[in-house]
Amino acid sequence: MNILRQPTGIHKLVCGLFMFLFCTTASAQKYVGGDISMLPYYEQKGATYYSHDREPINDLITYSKEEGWNAMRVRLFVNPTKQTTNSSDPYTWSSDDNVCQDLEWVKTLGKRIKDAGMKFMLDIHYSDTWADPGKQWTPEAWASLSDDALATKVYDYTIDVLTQLKNAGAEPDFVQTGNEISYGMLWGRPNSTLYQCWPSSSTTNWTRFTKLLSKATQAVRTTTPSAKIILHVERVSTSQQKDNTGYAALTNFYNQMTAAKIDYDIIGLSYYPYFHGAMSELDGAIRKLEASYPSKKIMLVETGYPCAWAVPGSTYDTSKTWAYNDAGQKAYTDSLVTILNKHSNVNGLFWWWPEYNAKGTSLSGWYNAPLFDSRTGYATSALSEMKKFLSTTNGINTIKSTDSCTEDDNYYNLSGQRISKPAKGVYIHGGKVILTPNT
Repeated sequence: MNILRQPTGIHKLVCGLFMFLFCTTASAQKYVGGDISMLPYYEQKGATYYSHDREPINDLITYSKEEGWNAMRVRLFVNPTKQTTNSSDPYTWSSDDNVCQDLEWVKTLGKRIKDAGMKFMLDIHYSDTWADPGKQWTPEAWASLSDDALATKVYDYTIDVLTQLKNAGAEPDFVQTGNEISYGMLWGRPNSTLYQCWPSSSTTNWTRFTKLLSKATQAVRTTTPSAKIILHVERVSTSQQKDNTGYAALTNFYNQMTAAKIDYDIIGLSYYPYFHGAMSELDGAIRKLEASYPSKKIMLVETGYPCAWAVPGSTYDTSKTWAYNDAGQKAYTDSLVTILNKHSNVNGLFWWWPEYNAKGTSLSGWYNAPLFDSRTGYATSALSEMKKFLSTTNGINTIKSTDSCTEDDNYYNLSGQRISKPAKGVYIHGGKVILTPNT
């Protein structure tokens, strides 16, 4: 028979300690969500959103929270009215309606996210337009600054942005100091000297870049000290990214960060299978990063997969693994969650552009990797699957602070795993420490 020792002060202390350790280990905080930077635009255009069960959605942020999401990401451009989108010669003006997120836009959307009780990730591009591995243009207003003056501008701009967001009730919980900065940022202006940071680039270029980045991270620590700093890259493929054999470009970047003593908390990654190849390559990248930088958390801050047809410009066909339909997108999400949950250091999963939806608008509906079907306005199955990233396998899903142990009819071992038939040993049951001897 089982023997339950009556709880004394010591037993209660031990119980509380065990439960805290179990819950902390079993349910370290994780974040799931998406980059919804264009949501106000689609709302203004009259997009009609429906749940997967065909019920109208009045507020997408609220609905996403009901579906288990707990965080959202929003990008910020310095002055999007000065955008230029070409990444190679000839560098011509090209207006893009998706480049519209100035500070006022981000204040409003960020406050909505915070008011909904969700975490807010700010993605600072430090550019007037898209910043990615193919282009990291210095804002037009900063073009004539010397390197020292540019470093000061980065610091002052970041301080100002974060201060205004705090005052607007939109203080970020995570800050990306740059977007996909594998090859540096603030390269200069088109048709000028460019300070790019390839793995083979000069020490001078890397030193300039890390000086600028250091000023950005210093500003975050000064203004929003509780915010976690993310350094975001996208070198996760060894087959599709030719400079990344053996993850050479990926590890070179973070080794450069270590050498320059850049202060950050989280490694941020992008992974799009239609550009980056098999999911095993992402898995390999994460394993490499966990082994090399064990103190850093890792987030997949951008991903996506088609729900009907190939994304234009795709360079890798994954349709035989995951079909280009609702079920295939869901299967991709399931596979991704399974891979990510193998890694204890991975604590974030964000879908890029999930809110894209042309239903009820005059928009083209060309983009085909969101979590809404532009032909119907219905949420895809993958949206609800995302929350599985937050789940655990041991029956303990959240940390709750109470004055006594929480009643629970299940038995748990000292690893926090639920046990159906406890053998001899020490267990947690009904909020108490239980000794089960031989019967």
